[in-house]
Amino acid sequence: MEYAYRLAPYKGKASRLTCPNCNRPHCFSPYVDDAGNVLDPTVGRCDHESSCAYHKTPADYFKEHPELREPDWRWQRPPQLQSTPKQRQIAPAPAKPANYLPDDIVRRTLRLNPRSFLLQFLQTLFDEQTIVRLVSEYRIGVTKDLSSIFYQIDESGHCRAGKIIRYNPETGHRIKDASVPVDWVHTRLKKSGHLPESWQLTQCLFGQHLLRTRPDATVCLVEAEKTAVICAGFLPEFLWLATGGKGQLGDRLDALYGRRVIAYPDIDAFDTWTAKLKERPWLSIMVSDYLQITATDEERASGADIADRLIAYRLSGKPINIPIHPIQPIQAILSQPEVAALIEDLDLQITSIQLIPQQNEDSN
Repeated sequence: MEYAYRLAPYKGKASRLTCPNCNRPHCFSPYVDDAGNVLDPTVGRCDHESSCAYHKTPADYFKEHPELREPDWRWQRPPQLQSTPKQRQIAPAPAKPANYLPDDIVRRTLRLNPRSFLLQFLQTLFDEQTIVRLVSEYRIGVTKDLSSIFYQIDESGHCRAGKIIRYNPETGHRIKDASVPVDWVHTRLKKSGHLPESWQLTQCLFGQHLLRTRPDATVCLVEAEKTAVICAGFLPEFLWLATGGKGQLGDRLDALYGRRVIAYPDIDAFDTWTAKLKERPWLSIMVSDYLQITATDEERASGADIADRLIAYRLSGKPINIPIHPIQPIQAILSQPEVAALIEDLDLQITSIQLIPQQNEDSN
């Protein structure tokens, strides 16, 4: 059984509406039915997940307008909840076949020269050997205008998509300008006639192809592709993957079934990720609260991520000190009889929990 309504796939600016909340044009993804009809101009999700975060679902809409509710009730429950509780604990069935980008076109963009603006920034952080490794492992492409192409390659080696982003070579920050929008390889190929209009985008995690080559590695999940690349440069012993966006926590995460995963959300996405990841109980994903506990006021204001912290360590000359093993969930700690008794006897109030490294006896 499929969704009755789903977010409209991206087919150029015309497929994006004006957001009813922030009023910015070409940034609102509406919910459509199987025929592509928009449910309502106010029902959908804004692409500006940090500054706007507007998202009204079909369920919200029909609660406001019960008289418009159709006989098909599938809009109420996402696919993973349309089964019995016991069935929710197993991996979902494979998705429908995806469309792929032509291998020859992808290969032509996988080069170190000319250096993209992102690679120019990475040169301030890493040596040449590390940069070559990152470009090779993550298959990072470059365009003629020196933007970076983050290809989404699945475990079969097929390229699902290529997201095109331009960065400031001095700061490493994405250029957020209306004249330099985030673009997609398939959009450009459709315009040039190299892909048919019927080609549909079916995304996967950035770096997903590495799951097959590193079956025993601990997976660290972040939001942005650039974040995954930088973290892989600093901490290569872990496998860094990216969702591609704060709200991109849907079916593509099922590729992580059976893997040990630690999620490092951006500071402003901690609550969202914690709630959304609980909706996929068959996945073993722990959400790290490291940034939530240790962030400065400046980091909170800027919505910093784990890569920003690593860069700060490198530029200051400090050793990297980030716990990869997540702190034990608070509820699991509080459920221990000894801890519960101590809290009751001393009338304590828990505000946070922090992991203290064990010291050697010789150091005492």
